[in-house]
Amino acid sequence: MSVSRAQAGAELAAIDDVVKRVKQSRMYRLTGQITILWGVLQIVEYALVSAAPGTGQAGSWAIIDALGVALTVWMISRLRGKPSANVMRVIGAFALFYGFGFLWALGLGHLGGREQEVFWRSLFLFGYCLAGLWFGYGFLVLGLSLTAAIFVVYLFAGVWFPFAVAAVSGLGYILCGLWMLRA
Repeated sequence: MSVSRAQAGAELAAIDDVVKRVKQSRMYRLTGQITILWGVLQIVEYALVSAAPGTGQAGSWAIIDALGVALTVWMISRLRGKPSANVMRVIGAFALFYGFGFLWALGLGHLGGREQEVFWRSLFLFGYCLAGLWFGYGFLVLGLSLTAAIFVVYLFAGVWFPFAVAAVSGLGYILCGLWMLRA
């Protein structure tokens, strides 16, 4: 039995499509786990800050964020079993996002407390939006929907802002992560 050139091309295209979908599924699974991690960390951050308002808030944020970055890098490196170029890219991406964020939030922007919260959340969600252009529209949906929800909280939560942003941000990440795990 011989296969025509057209049939062989169609079969190879089908195999290539399956490989592409498996890679995307693996990426969504890993990203789902990382997204859930960051959702939990955001809830912990807000709980710590709420438990002791005005004392060491910046330190609490820095420690929890550093833990989140370290765990994210560990989760990505675990995928390949050894440090890879992807790990260095992730570290570079975090450095760029935090550097850009500090430049604007603390230097050029003169943002108030609530504005800082919205800025930092939307900055990292913008990263998800950019990832969606390359890795799948799930990232784009996550970034845009959570950014919109955070802006709604900013506009309408009033005195409940800290709790509402914690719920929307933390639980939003967790729900989006669970959704990505199913992809």
